Amino acid sequence: PPAPLPIGIDMGDGFYAMTAEEALNVSVYDRANRSVVNISTTSLRPESLLVSMEVEGNGSGVIMDKRGLVLTNYHVISGSQKVTVTLFNGDAYPASLVGQDADNDLAVLQINAPETSLFPIAWGDSSNLRVRQHVVAIGNPFGFERTMTTGIISSLNRQIRSKTKQQIHS
Repeated sequence: PPAPLPIGIDMGDGFYAMTAEEALNVSVYDRANRSVVNISTTSLRPESLLVSMEVEGNGSGVIMDKRGLVLTNYHVISGSQKVTVTLFNGDAYPASLVGQDADNDLAVLQINAPETSLFPIAWGDSSNLRVRQHVVAIGNPFGFERTMTTGIISSLNRQIRSKTKQQIHS
């Protein structure tokens, strides 16, 4: 394998070299991190005819614009009585559902946060994706905030069935 390129970050105690791929991943994380939000939900699950139990859930989303629109997956908020969006800086805001598309597992929420706290995600163009391209995902799996992982595009133009049994394209 080739030697790491001399791309570095001053860690305070010397020079840390990164490969070009590592430097790119760090750059992508730095650019997108503030756009990713944590979504917490509270739902009621019937335990018996007279008793319901509160159930908490969580997921991820992204800031769409400076008006406070947030894109997430429909399954994250489905059936919730209360939805809270937590921004990168820890500030949390109640959210209301603006729109949903269960067939495509999408939902749009609205929060009332100051514009200075909102960093909309930069949208890409998926029309030029190729199998084997590298991709990253930033989110909050199991409530572990600000997690990034890498992978590859494994296939294109697949048709799958949604939870509502509709044919959708991935």
